Amino acid sequence: MRVELLALLLLLPAIGVFIYAAIHEYRRYKSEGSATYGLVYDEETGTTHVTGIAEGEESFDPSDFDYGGQDAPEDGDEDDTVQKDPP
Repeated sequence: MRVELLALLLLLPAIGVFIYAAIHEYRRYKSEGSATYGLVYDEETGTTHVTGIAEGEESFDPSDFDYGGQDAPEDGDEDDTVQKDPP
């Protein structure tokens, strides 16, 4: 098998997904108009994802978020996951 054909076969699925996404977004744009996309923070899982943002809603700004308090123990509780060596 020629190298060029092998490279094309490897890239074909990615090209197909890109073309499908472009057609899907174009059809959505024609039916709904312009959309605003941005990061949205999910408090339950502690993750962010890109999605459409409704009018009047603000997107998640990572520079405004304090990551320091996420893993800190509450009210002076010790972290039980760290095992200490016996004396």
